[in-house]
Amino acid sequence: KSHGELLIPPTPCHAKTNVMFLKTHKTASSTVLNIMFRFAERYNLTIALPADQLVHLGYPRTFVANFVEDFETIGQNYNIMCNHLRFNPLEVKKVMAANTFYFSILRNPIHLLESSYIYYKDYVPAFRSSKDVNKFLESPTRYYQPADHERNIYARNIMWFDFGYDNNADDDANYTQAVLEQIEHNFHLILIADYFDESMILLKHTLCWDLDDVIYFKLNSRSQDTVQTLTPESEEQIKVWCSLDWKLYLHFNQSFWRRIEATIGLEVLEKEVEHLRTRQRELMDTCLSEQEAVKKDHIRNKALLPYQSGAADILGYNLKQDLDNTTLRTCQKMVIPELQYTSYLYAVQHPHKKRKDVGLPLLWTSLQEK
Repeated sequence: KSHGELLIPPTPCHAKTNVMFLKTHKTASSTVLNIMFRFAERYNLTIALPADQLVHLGYPRTFVANFVEDFETIGQNYNIMCNHLRFNPLEVKKVMAANTFYFSILRNPIHLLESSYIYYKDYVPAFRSSKDVNKFLESPTRYYQPADHERNIYARNIMWFDFGYDNNADDDANYTQAVLEQIEHNFHLILIADYFDESMILLKHTLCWDLDDVIYFKLNSRSQDTVQTLTPESEEQIKVWCSLDWKLYLHFNQSFWRRIEATIGLEVLEKEVEHLRTRQRELMDTCLSEQEAVKKDHIRNKALLPYQSGAADILGYNLKQDLDNTTLRTCQKMVIPELQYTSYLYAVQHPHKKRKDVGLPLLWTSLQEK
């Protein structure tokens, strides 16, 4: 190397700490939420947490600023927002700083719908009244009654709905084009759940975070035996039935890969994904008594039991018994389910408010144990 090159210092980049994550449904977003919460704790950031006993930010109602605890006093001084909400840019902007980085995650609607079907089986009328996911997809309109609109959102174009749009809108080319442009305008980055590790590397690069900030254990996944196999006909039907979500996914899947090629390049991406997976395996070795997630009945510590829903068996983790305090704390943060973590951070951030009751024992009863 010529000496001249050494005089140019590398451009230092600073970790972005004002970040809004639109948490979409059944898209690996609980794992992202855990990453966001751990990051917030590492940098001692203020999180826009759900007010009172809410565990999400008013969902499925369209978001308004006073769904956030203490909004009246804290105002636009929140750093992190990541609990479920139905996106409403003007209200979110009242809560988040002007230089906030906005991102979200999408998932292939074919996998998404099957996951929704199992998870919301008992809750969504259109799912409840059909025998299985393939029967539902043979003639969705038979089961999907407009009158049940509120609870049926999970049965059709749920991502479109989460972004704040009408999930029953006609799939009109001008309309969908306009929505895609709005989303591009409102969000700096859209990740793809089907390429989760690649998404984490892109996120790390874009936010200037460390590898350890995006290390994760997969959270809120379900046991394989609750997955229903879609027929090829069902898969095609989903593209039609959820055509708004399908367009959304195709569009942002393309821009995702374009972004990677323009910023990191596929070679570096592959190396970093490998690195992430190695580090993840090391951490699983350190933390977990089994090398994988276990079914709900096998979770020893009930404080680590994830919320269970529908016909899904939501998996969790068992930690090793003899960890030293620092390691134990790191490991606990990796595996603590969404509701418990939300409740804990709420108690830390709003010590004078009544604690959120998540109906489960809390991992840390006194906050001094932190």
